[in-house]
Amino acid sequence: MTNLQLISDQLAVADTLYRFAAGIDLKDPGLLASAFAEDAISDFRPAAAKAGFDYPVLTGRDTIVAALSNSLTAFDTTHSVSNPRVSVDGDKAHLDALVEAQHVPRADHSRHYLMKNRYDVDLVRQGDMWVIQRVTIDNVWRSGDPSVLAGV
Repeated sequence: MTNLQLISDQLAVADTLYRFAAGIDLKDPGLLASAFAEDAISDFRPAAAKAGFDYPVLTGRDTIVAALSNSLTAFDTTHSVSNPRVSVDGDKAHLDALVEAQHVPRADHSRHYLMKNRYDVDLVRQGDMWVIQRVTIDNVWRSGDPSVLAGV
């Protein structure tokens, strides 16, 4: 692999997480779906446990997109991706990044819940794009009103 190909792949891998974040924030299921493999796995359990609630492991792109789209409809969200570290091995890649996720109820912008999460992501190349095969999300810190996520 040439240096140019490696750099191109590293940027494309990071872009996958940007598509994920933008898909959530823009409420764009097509953009969100473009970030996942058909048989992807999303595990938010570590972050959810630290925030005081249960969340199941989601399996399959359609399930992940539907669950995230439905559970976040009552919120205005902003997801900021930082510190992406990418390793590429042929058609597989690994990404570690920090994602700050702000959740504000659409009906009451005076309340919020902010989470800084660590993302551990395995990706695969599909054609010209990289997609998430598995993502595990753990929480580093959080602030605000936890009842916001419960829809209270």
